[in-house]
Amino acid sequence: MSTAEDVKTEGKKPDSTFGTITESEIARAQAQIGVPQPAHIVMHDAVPSSNGIAHFAFSMGDDNPLWNDPEYAKTTRWRGQIAPPTYMAITGVNETPPLKPEQKKLFRQLFPGCGEYVSGFTYEWYRPVRPGDQVFYETTTCGVSVIEKSKFAGKTVHVTRRRLDVDALGSPISSHESLLIVAERSSSKKGGKHDGVEPWVYTDEDIAKIDAIYAAEETRGSKPRYWEDVEVGDLMQPLAKGPLTVTDIIAEHLGRGMGHYGHGPLRFWWKTRQKIGGFYPKNPYGVPDVAQRLHWETDWANKVGLPLPYDYADMRMNWMAHLVTAWMGDDAWLMRLFCQMRAFNFIGDFHIMEGRVAAKRREGRHCVVDLEIKGTSQRGWVTTPGTATVILPSREHGAVTLPDPPEEFVKRGAEMMTEAADRKRG
Repeated sequence: MSTAEDVKTEGKKPDSTFGTITESEIARAQAQIGVPQPAHIVMHDAVPSSNGIAHFAFSMGDDNPLWNDPEYAKTTRWRGQIAPPTYMAITGVNETPPLKPEQKKLFRQLFPGCGEYVSGFTYEWYRPVRPGDQVFYETTTCGVSVIEKSKFAGKTVHVTRRRLDVDALGSPISSHESLLIVAERSSSKKGGKHDGVEPWVYTDEDIAKIDAIYAAEETRGSKPRYWEDVEVGDLMQPLAKGPLTVTDIIAEHLGRGMGHYGHGPLRFWWKTRQKIGGFYPKNPYGVPDVAQRLHWETDWANKVGLPLPYDYADMRMNWMAHLVTAWMGDDAWLMRLFCQMRAFNFIGDFHIMEGRVAAKRREGRHCVVDLEIKGTSQRGWVTTPGTATVILPSREHGAVTLPDPPEEFVKRGAEMMTEAADRKRG
């Protein structure tokens, strides 16, 4: 498991089903499958900008000049700055129309009182995004399954959501699916999985070893990594991530924004509470404060059954993308990336992101390598296993060409733009 957006726990009197997974809520989740969902907030960098792209890369500790230095980027095959792959999570415009009256009840907060944990991502990319590009997206639920007994928290519900990103003509840019695990809070508290987990304390010698890993990191950059030069079993240069601090959580918000609930400071705090007051349980001083503070407040994390605050799932997904793009170089293309969040990354934990070449092959016109990648904490937990597929340039077969998106996405992208145009014409 990994990071969650906590759920409504105060603001209204709970009924007898509050915090439990009921058949009626499962049915409501299943009824959402295939229904496009309108956005409740504006994306953090809705129209891709040079600063927004660089800030996003900064937030995940990625100093690749392809994302951060427009002048350097002009010298690459892309002829200008492009966005890191996982930047797509913070950009774009959603033109899905408001829900019909009969649908509004369907999309109210699902499984009130339960925990929601992002447990995995699958990304595909079809073309780069540059400052000033128009990006439009659509989000739908594409799967709901019930697990009667899980190791984590008894009965759980697995909800898969898909986002499709297209350009102004409807041509697909990228797609990604996220797996959300819904768990009953009472069950997760009783699980005892994290009994005995304590904050990690580092010696000066420990920090010196971590510093050495950071010092050895390199970004492949302008030096092409040719397909012919890669062999199965080759190891990737490992990356250091952490030890995780509250400063890292703050930086993540600087690059990604405040999250999909639209909360913010001061008057924005007040305005959001008028809409979703239950998302603001009181802190020890009697002040309603965002439930997401379990990512930086130990007391609140303890109340939901966890020993320490922890990261966001997006952070480790970004770290995986950083690992692969630093290894592959500017002339390559990250085509697919999959990762799971199998354990928590608590405040104070340190991660090594590493990988190896698992396979090498031709896929259609592309020269590709498959990578096995993982993130391992100082506790010995492999918290983030995954895989990636990279298109590399070839001395024999030539430069990288971009992959073709699935036909279903090509069709849906065209429909999205046609439907939006029809609505604008009235």
